[in-house]
Amino acid sequence: MTHPYARELGDFLRARRGRLHPRDVGLEPGGRRRVTGLRREELALLAGLSTDYYQRMEQGREVRPSDDVLDALAAALGLDAGERRHLFTLARAARRPVPARVDHGPERVPESTRRLLRVMDTPAVVLGRHLDLLAWNPWAVALLGDPDGYPPDRLNMLLLMFDEAATRTRRCAAWERQALDYIGMLRAAVATDPTHPRATAIVGELSIRSAEFRRLWSRHDVRESVSGTKTFQVPGVGDILLDWDTYPLPGSPGPVMLVFTAEPGSADADALRLLASLRATARSGESYPTRPRDI
Repeated sequence: MTHPYARELGDFLRARRGRLHPRDVGLEPGGRRRVTGLRREELALLAGLSTDYYQRMEQGREVRPSDDVLDALAAALGLDAGERRHLFTLARAARRPVPARVDHGPERVPESTRRLLRVMDTPAVVLGRHLDLLAWNPWAVALLGDPDGYPPDRLNMLLLMFDEAATRTRRCAAWERQALDYIGMLRAAVATDPTHPRATAIVGELSIRSAEFRRLWSRHDVRESVSGTKTFQVPGVGDILLDWDTYPLPGSPGPVMLVFTAEPGSADADALRLLASLRATARSGESYPTRPRDI
């Protein structure tokens, strides 16, 4: 049986090798090539490894590379700091025996974190390690919709983003960038436990029903924390441009808090306050979504 971390390590190496071209590393392409990226033997040469050894790593076979080998691979592949940490996380986990039993209990949000959400004067939610929506404040309900009454197992950022009925008209560069951010965060979580049933269920479902997800997932991009800007189209209020950032909460791996903010004194800040005011005075009606928006 292939070690799950060794398999994930091999997939990561193969994806990173595929994004490099010979001229990126000072090599001449030469002749007809059956692969778009570097060949295995070319990368092995750059890293100072035998082709057979590197091939066994990509195949997820029983190989336990030293830190020196990992450093050489990271340099040959041109990994950034986050990708290098990801490489070491996978490789070091692959050196250890597969644990006989892992605690896969439900994630819980401490009451102190829930209190913090309630006193925050801006929309904020708590996401679990696999991007499940665990908690939210009233501002988030006004902006994103009320998750109550929606099946808990469907309250997941990626499942919502790739809901074809909800996102069919939102295919754009900004949408794809945000999808890649969330996918990269899930990749980082998978690196800590490739066999976690929640990760397996989410990736399995989306891989079956979305060719777009399969394409983005196969890139093996990894994100430790993300931020960005998003325009929300809110009925009755109009467009609201908000910055969003993620903040890690205690735990390893642990949940993150996703916070939306507007530039102080801007029209977007005024629109956000108007939205909150409307929500406070009218708890129902067509102006408010009954299910979470594409966040």
